[in-house]
Amino acid sequence: MQPFHLAFPTADLAATRAFLTDMLGAGLGRESERWVDFDFFGHQITSHLVDDMDDAAKNPVDGKQIPAFHFGIVMQWDDWQALADKLDEKGVPFEVGPYIRFQGEVGEQGTFFVREPGGNTALEFKTFRNFDQLFAK
Repeated sequence: MQPFHLAFPTADLAATRAFLTDMLGAGLGRESERWVDFDFFGHQITSHLVDDMDDAAKNPVDGKQIPAFHFGIVMQWDDWQALADKLDEKGVPFEVGPYIRFQGEVGEQGTFFVREPGGNTALEFKTFRNFDQLFAK
């Protein structure tokens, strides 16, 4: 696996740090007063404190308003369900609640979206019944 790096803005670095570490289990890397590196499932993501946040655009998908800018991770089915349950139990609001796409079809997948608490960055968590269909058409 080649780890990716992604940087994203936040208006509340402390809240984003707590959410990613406490709720999602991300490890901490280097940090300063204005940015923090995280180990996000083996990938490096960095949150940068910004003073002005704009609303993110959305795109209609499956009758839901999906944040156009988002990133996330593809998880094993049971791990995905456990994380969805944990976030729900902790009262984390879902941007788009857990649901199954393409049920019974090629590429059947579960997905949900949450926002980090400091801004407009959405995180998507996906799972596939069959990981071999990750890029299936």
